[in-house]
Amino acid sequence: MTYDFTTVLDRAGRDCLAADKIPFDGVRPGEGFDVIPMWIADMAFPTAPPVLDAIRARMEMPNFGYFALPKDYYDAIIDWHRTRNGVEGLEAKHIGYENGVLGGLSSALQAFTTPGEKILVHSPTYVGFTHTFEDTGRVAVHSPLVRDRDGIWRMDYEDMDRKLKENDIHFAIFCSPHNPCGRVWERREIEQAMEVYRAHDCLVFSDEIWSDIILPGYRHIPTQSVSEDAKNRVITLYAPSKTFSLAGLVGSYHVIYNDYLRARVQRQGRHSHYNEPNILSVHALIGAYRDGGAWCDGMIRVIDGNVQYACDFIEGHFPGVSLMRPQGTYMLYLDCGAWCRAHGVTIRELQKRGVRCGVIWQDGEAFFWPDTIRMNLALPKSRLVEAMERLKTYVFV
Repeated sequence: MTYDFTTVLDRAGRDCLAADKIPFDGVRPGEGFDVIPMWIADMAFPTAPPVLDAIRARMEMPNFGYFALPKDYYDAIIDWHRTRNGVEGLEAKHIGYENGVLGGLSSALQAFTTPGEKILVHSPTYVGFTHTFEDTGRVAVHSPLVRDRDGIWRMDYEDMDRKLKENDIHFAIFCSPHNPCGRVWERREIEQAMEVYRAHDCLVFSDEIWSDIILPGYRHIPTQSVSEDAKNRVITLYAPSKTFSLAGLVGSYHVIYNDYLRARVQRQGRHSHYNEPNILSVHALIGAYRDGGAWCDGMIRVIDGNVQYACDFIEGHFPGVSLMRPQGTYMLYLDCGAWCRAHGVTIRELQKRGVRCGVIWQDGEAFFWPDTIRMNLALPKSRLVEAMERLKTYVFV
């Protein structure tokens, strides 16, 4: 079956934050420039047909009363992880609904840490982690990733070890694949990180929401799969929202093998009385995971083509802008420091130039890395080409 990744959807005014909000106060596109949303991590493609089919089928029953999660929900998750990542031994009891990855993080932080406690996280750091730390009164300790001679982002295990020890840290965040850098960690890298965490008796919250969007030549390794210790030390959060553009339906889930950790997280999640699923979200997940594999594979091919086009264009036209070609996710993280210094332009002015010509990208410095911009490449190729031409003509000049 051929799926549609080329239609340009007019989402303005149709419940779309990406199209309706510009994340730079007081800056608007100039006359003659329409908006090309490339900031928030939200696909611009039509949702996978199996998702829509599953929602339509459920709506044939014209009642939306109280319900319990059906067996099909758990079976769909188990089958998806077996098929996509080779996971064996996952059972329904290991799976728990979460309203969102950050909601799951909030529950885990409150279950195992206290206000004022320090939490280890890599930087660049996903802004959602930062906001959750602030909202729960926890303190982030950043262990910067480093780029090797080939420009690949790597973990600094010595820095991680030192900061865990110096700050008496016993809770860490792991992001796999990494957002915003786009790294897909290799097994040996995860194993070494988990050894560092084990040595300091550190619980690990692993955000694997991007784990379905792995570009050709790479493979996602579930953090819990690298050792028996990791299986019992790690709380992992997943969701179909990035893969199938379902953020507006709300719905994530945890996988926690250790009975003690799972009981604590679930108990904390129940305290709010808001951590309950939406029936249409449940059926959307079932449709996506049961019948959406072919669509997902097609989407990945499109993203890979967009990544290759964007990276080639930037490397060929914007000297001084450096990047690592993403191995996973559909986000691109640009280091514009050298270009800004060479042209006497601040990163803030550069960001505003993009907005003025309708390319709505994101402030990368909010991820705790200077002189950076984050871009969403999950849009039809025609719009990506237009965006790059605008950047060449009006921004990087």
